[in-house]
Amino acid sequence: MSAAGGHTLDRHLVGFVDVLRRAGIAVPLGSTLDFGRALVEVGTGTRSGVYWAGRATLVRRPEDLATYDEAFERHWMGAAAGSVTATEQPTITLLLDVPEDADLPPDEDGASDGDGDHISVRWSRTEVLASRDFADCTEEELAELHDLMRGLRLFGATRRCRRLRPALHRGRPDLRRTVRAALRTGGEPLHRAFSEPGVRPRRLVLLLDVSGSMEPYARALIRFLHAATVGRRDVEAFALGTRLTRLTRELSTRDPDAALSRAAVAVTDWSGGTRLGDGLRAFNDKWGVPGMARGATVVILSDGWDRGEPSIMEEQMGRLHRVAHQVVWVNPLKASPGYAPIARGMAAALPHVDRFVEGHSLDSLRSLARVLAD
Repeated sequence: MSAAGGHTLDRHLVGFVDVLRRAGIAVPLGSTLDFGRALVEVGTGTRSGVYWAGRATLVRRPEDLATYDEAFERHWMGAAAGSVTATEQPTITLLLDVPEDADLPPDEDGASDGDGDHISVRWSRTEVLASRDFADCTEEELAELHDLMRGLRLFGATRRCRRLRPALHRGRPDLRRTVRAALRTGGEPLHRAFSEPGVRPRRLVLLLDVSGSMEPYARALIRFLHAATVGRRDVEAFALGTRLTRLTRELSTRDPDAALSRAAVAVTDWSGGTRLGDGLRAFNDKWGVPGMARGATVVILSDGWDRGEPSIMEEQMGRLHRVAHQVVWVNPLKASPGYAPIARGMAAALPHVDRFVEGHSLDSLRSLARVLAD
């Protein structure tokens, strides 16, 4: 295709996306770029090629299909028949976030000639990946997300403890420090010292569902457990499947590959069945109720599918909620359009959950980190 023809195609591509947005279809910048790549692959010689390239990359919701069809006929078929008057589209400059030492190709068109409007937009692969659903990521994209998770740090809420600390203002009289200061002034207590209860981070307990229904997300979420374990003190990690497996020791090493290899050996029921209620009962009996969950923030990462009896799930979630400071349920399916927590396990657990949040992407995990800091 000639340069002039390519420039015309670019204008129609941008114009079509603008038509879709005005019609009420949300089209992110990443989808626009995917549309351009798809057109390069399938070509523009046939109506079906252009139609399906746009439908596969620009439409995310089934309810937008009718709007898309109408906009496609109006923009592309009208333009092909000459019934649409061509309008000048603003020149768009795409700014890519690349490493400083990367070799960039020379600018073939040179500087802007100043004719017409000029819009500069920035596209970052990191931002696009951060919002992408883990289940839709390729192996290469998951590897990139795993690297990004290394910088994820959790700053949990604090609680008062019995250990005292010096108070800046009046509080409980501190006789020891008052007498010690008086020794420097000939025994005269010129300055009175005070103390107050100190604070310490609340214990964080993470329970990850590793059943078959969670397989598209568990591989990414286990990286989140590792980042949380090595990023702060007083963190406990468990895997929930057909049995309960404690992973705190396996995930405590700072080498993520070594940590995940050790965790894979420890979890013998990965991608198997799930009995969440029985797993929670084992946790409550052995660790949670005796002390680990008392006053702690407990995070359950699961889609809520349970093969056990809902009554067991309801009973064990009630026990856990009574001793924990806060119970947070992270469900990767919550971000799906039209999702409702109607699975038996999820419905039984929800009355005993303080926060019900998403967990399908890196952005959602960053939001979870802010929730845990409250």
